[in-house]
Amino acid sequence: MRASYIIEKYFWLILIAAIFTGLWSPVPVNAPPFVPKLLMGMMLFLAFLKIDALQVLENMRNFRLMLYIASVYMLIIPLVFYFSAKIFDPDLAVGILLLTSMPAGVSTPVLTDIAKGNIPLSMSLAIVTQMLAPFTVPLLFWMLDISSLTINKLLILKDISVLVFLPMIISQVIKKYFPAVISKTQHLFTSFNVFLLFAFVYVTISSQRNIILENPAGLISKVVILYVVFILLHFVGYMICPKESRENRIAVTIGAAYMNNGMAIVLAVSYFKPEILVLMVLSEIPWNTLLAPFNKVAKSIL
Repeated sequence: MRASYIIEKYFWLILIAAIFTGLWSPVPVNAPPFVPKLLMGMMLFLAFLKIDALQVLENMRNFRLMLYIASVYMLIIPLVFYFSAKIFDPDLAVGILLLTSMPAGVSTPVLTDIAKGNIPLSMSLAIVTQMLAPFTVPLLFWMLDISSLTINKLLILKDISVLVFLPMIISQVIKKYFPAVISKTQHLFTSFNVFLLFAFVYVTISSQRNIILENPAGLISKVVILYVVFILLHFVGYMICPKESRENRIAVTIGAAYMNNGMAIVLAVSYFKPEILVLMVLSEIPWNTLLAPFNKVAKSIL
C-alpha cells in the first residue's frame, strides 16, 4: 500500500493532530504574518497543478450558476443562520453571521481534491466569492444595523492576487514546460497538501492558543454550537444545486461549509468584541475535523 494512499485516507487524523499540537506545543515564537499566506499559496499551487486553468475560466463563464451559488453563499445563508441564532442569543448570532458571510476559503480546492469533487468549480467559487466579499459583508452588517464594518478592498484584492492568481499562473507555466515531470509526480500532490494543511492549522491554532485555553469549560457549548452550524452548512450546501453532478455538488458543499474563517478572525480582532474572536478561533475545530465524516458520507451514499 502506497504511503500517499494512507496519508489521503487518514488525512483527518493529521488535521486533528495539528489542532492538538498547536494547543499542547505551540510555535515558540510568533510566526510572521506572511507564513500562513505562504503555506496557503503552496497548497493552491499544488492543487492548480492538477487542473487546467481554462476549466476554471469555463466554469466562471456560467454566469447564472456562479451568481446563484454566490448569492446563496454570501447573502441567503448568513441571513437565515443569523435570524435563527438570534432567537436564542443575539451576541452568538452576530458571530455566526460574521462566520457564514465569509467567502469560500482559498483552501477549498484542496479540500475538494481530497473529497474527489470538481476542483475547477471549487476554485471558481472561491475566486468569485472572494471578489464579492468586500461588498457583501459590509452590506449585511449595514442592512442589519449591527456595527460599522469597513473592509480594505484593495487589501483583499491583493490577497486574491497573491493567494489565488499567482499560484495559478506559476502552476500553468510549469505544466506547460514540464508536463512529463508533473504527470509522474501528480499522485503525490494531495499528500503534500495534507501536510501543508497540517502546518497551516498548527500555526493558526498556536497563534490563538492562550485565548482558546483561557476558559476551556466555557468553550464546550460554543464548540457544540459550531459543530451544529457546520453540519447544517454541509447539508444546505449539498442541496443548493440538486440537478448538478455529484462532483459539482461536493464542490458546492465544501464551498458553503469551509469558508475563509481566517478572514473572519482578522475582522474579529479589528472590529468585534473578544467573545466573537473566540468563536471565530474555535471554528477551526469543526472546520478541520468534519471533512473526514463528510468524505465518508459522500463516498457511501451521495
